[in-house]
Amino acid sequence: MALRVIRLVIPSGTTAFKSFNVIQKAGVHTSPGRTLRYGWLTYALGERTLPRLSKTSKIIAVDGNLASGKGALALKLAENLGMLYMPEPDTFYMDKMTGEKEPLPVDFNGLCSLEKFYTDPKAADGNSYRLQLWMYAMRLLQYSDAVEHLLTTGQGVVLERSPFSDTVFIDAMFKEGYIRKECVEHYNEIRHISICEFLLPHLNIYIDVPAEEVQKRLKQSGKNVPLSYLKNIEDGYKKTFLPQIEADSEVLVYNEAEALDVEKVVEDVENLKFEKGPWVNQDDTSYHHMRMLVQDKQKVANLTHIPNFLPEITIGAHEYDEKYYAYRSLPGKKYAPGYNADVGDKYIWLK
Repeated sequence: MALRVIRLVIPSGTTAFKSFNVIQKAGVHTSPGRTLRYGWLTYALGERTLPRLSKTSKIIAVDGNLASGKGALALKLAENLGMLYMPEPDTFYMDKMTGEKEPLPVDFNGLCSLEKFYTDPKAADGNSYRLQLWMYAMRLLQYSDAVEHLLTTGQGVVLERSPFSDTVFIDAMFKEGYIRKECVEHYNEIRHISICEFLLPHLNIYIDVPAEEVQKRLKQSGKNVPLSYLKNIEDGYKKTFLPQIEADSEVLVYNEAEALDVEKVVEDVENLKFEKGPWVNQDDTSYHHMRMLVQDKQKVANLTHIPNFLPEITIGAHEYDEKYYAYRSLPGKKYAPGYNADVGDKYIWLK
């Protein structure tokens, strides 16, 4: 995706859930980016991951249709299990990763709009596919943040959805005629070369809310979403995604009423043995390679981009040039962080 190259300058080893709290002060004759990173030398000197992992060192993804109550359950689960809660990423997730004080224009965030998708899902400019491809990239980056947090601190993470379940949306879009077959093929190719670098969540929780009830809730919030689209999402979960992952990941399914009983859900989670899937076969060596990948956000993001021509996501050279210099003209974007006088950086000539 050409637009990604304009903007994607992600600080390695910086995660979205802590970027807002990091305040770095530059010193004389020192680089502004002098944070310590995990690496080969750290591993050679004895740093190991297994000793910090405990019974609750798990990644849990809470899935479900739109407006199914995923966020409420995920938050309460995290609170009860002592885990980190990470809400579902939006199109501006990268702004959180880079510590922007306010969201940057959509030109630098995938050139897509969720609001436009709800009002005009068949827009001729290809907004629907740009949106879904961008959201897959954001979910993959967030998942790398979750894995990094798990392996670095030992604390488990509860997510709303994961990149693994993202495929239910692309299939639903295609069935509704929102995107072309070529878009699905492009998406599947990108997913094939990127999702294989990660392990499934230890546990996937699915909240089963009928599509009719979901549509009713969405209408109450001012979103007119076709029932057929919501049913396709529901079928994608029940008939494809959940059956595919049952062999390698724990799966719990609750209806809306059952999901409200958080104590029962917590009890069910605690009773799981977590003996499925590739996580049980990991050792310090494999965790080392995993940590090396997930801390390098640029590398993770690069997994979601291949040089294929597709009108929905391709821009011309002149437009690219225009957007590139528009991004560089933003405050603090002309030079590397710490070297921009227009945002108050000082002693630049001493660094």
